[in-house]
Amino acid sequence: MSKKIRVLIVDDSAIVRKIVSDALSKDPEIEVVGTAIDPYVARDKILELTPDVLTLDIEMPRMDGLTFLKIIMEHRPMPVIIMSSLTQAGSKFALDALNSGAVDVLAKPSGSYSVGQLAEILPERVKEAAAAKIKFKTVKESAAQEEVKKTIKKSTPQTSVTTKFHPRQLILLGASTGGTEALKEVLTQMPGGLPGICIVQHIPAYFSKTFAERLNELCQFKVREAQNGDRVEPGLALIAPGGFHMTVKWFGDHYKVQLNEEAMVCHQRPAVDVLFNSGAKEAGRYVTSAILTGMGKDGAEGLLNLRKAGARTLGQSEETCVVYGMPRAAAECGAVEKVVHLQDMPKKLIELVTAFKE
Repeated sequence: MSKKIRVLIVDDSAIVRKIVSDALSKDPEIEVVGTAIDPYVARDKILELTPDVLTLDIEMPRMDGLTFLKIIMEHRPMPVIIMSSLTQAGSKFALDALNSGAVDVLAKPSGSYSVGQLAEILPERVKEAAAAKIKFKTVKESAAQEEVKKTIKKSTPQTSVTTKFHPRQLILLGASTGGTEALKEVLTQMPGGLPGICIVQHIPAYFSKTFAERLNELCQFKVREAQNGDRVEPGLALIAPGGFHMTVKWFGDHYKVQLNEEAMVCHQRPAVDVLFNSGAKEAGRYVTSAILTGMGKDGAEGLLNLRKAGARTLGQSEETCVVYGMPRAAAECGAVEKVVHLQDMPKKLIELVTAFKE
């Protein structure tokens, strides 16, 4: 029998600790080795119990979860899943946590529906986290890099390509675990004026809006959370809202995105497959696409359909993925035209988009 994944739950709420513990204990591949009411207790239990994965609340007495995460990533790096409230502040702290080394973020249970949904997805997220490669950078470096990018955007004229693109061209991107940081690295290195960009990142509802706002501060083009019926335009990136699938549809002289709450695909909503399959149907060879870091196989089928329809298809390399699951599944089924390191992905996307010929 393979070794179980050892999990430590850190939350000041006894109810949440029980909900999370019960959800994880039902999975035979996971063992809850302990719980802690705050980071001070958690610090001792990490040393005593050597967990593989930590679930960590953000808002706690004595020391907040974000401060504790930074200490962990400096002294004892390990996979951490952030549990955050569905508030503006909670979303901001959650994204700060991802920037500081957390591998995933989940909404804290706040009602019977949320509890049931958490029980369904949490064990899989823990398994994803356990498989993640922890590539942390110091908190000072992370904050400094983000501030530099904000300063550059505000103090210099917007960089934009001068190429005239075909109105049907699209860029489609999909990501999961590790994807918030991967997408930030890709998008902040791309100029304005490119064809419209549509993105599916596995992320809870509400957090997607804060994620889009953060990217909008850093990128050389507009980024926002998609709304149903939004027009896809050059110099604009639309991110699927958490809890909604996103598709693209051609309306004679432009694309619009359409949102729905249909059944989950690959245990996800939004699902990369849903976006990619719509792109294969509506845009075909006009699409340039990439699948980035993430667990599972979401996006593999859609990327294959894109390639069959004549689109250009890229997959992130194993060496640069936090979790090499989705790109591996896509590569193994023949969906990936070229494997690209994350740091080279912006250049390759621009190259393929610019090289398109009618």
